[in-house]
Amino acid sequence: MNSLLSDSLLSLMVFAFVVGFAQNARAAEKHSWTLGHRPDKSIEFSQPDKGSALKLDLFFPDGFQASQKRTCIVFFFGGGWSGGETEQFYGYSKYFASRGLVAISAQYRTKKSHSATPDQCVHDGKEAIRYIRRHASDLGVDPNQVIAGGGSAGGHVAAAAAMCPKIDATPNDSVSCVPNALVLLNPVFDNGPGGYGHSRVTDYWKDISPMHNIRSELPPTIMFFGTKDKHVPVATVNAFEKQMIDAGNVCDSHVYEGQSHGFFHISKGGRKMFEDVLGKTDAFLTKHSFLSGDNSVAQWTEKSIADLKSAKP
Repeated sequence: MNSLLSDSLLSLMVFAFVVGFAQNARAAEKHSWTLGHRPDKSIEFSQPDKGSALKLDLFFPDGFQASQKRTCIVFFFGGGWSGGETEQFYGYSKYFASRGLVAISAQYRTKKSHSATPDQCVHDGKEAIRYIRRHASDLGVDPNQVIAGGGSAGGHVAAAAAMCPKIDATPNDSVSCVPNALVLLNPVFDNGPGGYGHSRVTDYWKDISPMHNIRSELPPTIMFFGTKDKHVPVATVNAFEKQMIDAGNVCDSHVYEGQSHGFFHISKGGRKMFEDVLGKTDAFLTKHSFLSGDNSVAQWTEKSIADLKSAKP
């Protein structure tokens, strides 16, 4: 009996250690996503039929006034359409706010939060962009300068907002959901047979797969991938870029040797990758007149990390 009790106690202790370790690792990851930054304001933009309201977490540049018309960038988090949280893009949002943009990390329904299907994720992404345009004067945003970006499934949501007109909860809305530029961080944009998540979108994959909805006059697009991405092979990246360019669109892809899915997060790819992605994105947006002036990614990251280390726990 004593032996049984000891074994049970040991098992409980091991379980508690594993759970505690996982929770601490998760907390550390979230901390690195945010780099200690928090939104200046959060607002609700949609109330689904079931579940909690959806929010936009806003980051404003220094000296911001609502009477101004600033370029806006909105990010959508990753998580396989199943989970995820807006904190994923607090660091990116704060950086672009430091460059003079109104930056937003947007929530959308997921399987975990609202028992949502992938098409509902795209519906919400489109509604977030429409909300930003509809309330542009209140948010200090130029409605003709709205950039959409995101990672993984969030990159899919951003791309689908631009490329997939048939997946739309309000298709006759007079306010456009098509962004003016795209920043796609290893987006899972091929949902056809053999592509990402096909079994979850079998009945409507042709309508929701950006890879299969490329046409002319799409927004200028920049994409980032790693050669070890298990969800999107480099051959698919090259095919997507070629089809975009053949259709007359601007599409710049950057593929990083040895990097895996999610490397653009500082928690996974490290500071060097994080800064490189930010720097290339900044240069792309500057080239296409969404930004102006020189970037200072390294200095900004250095200060953010120093502030994070000196902050009280």
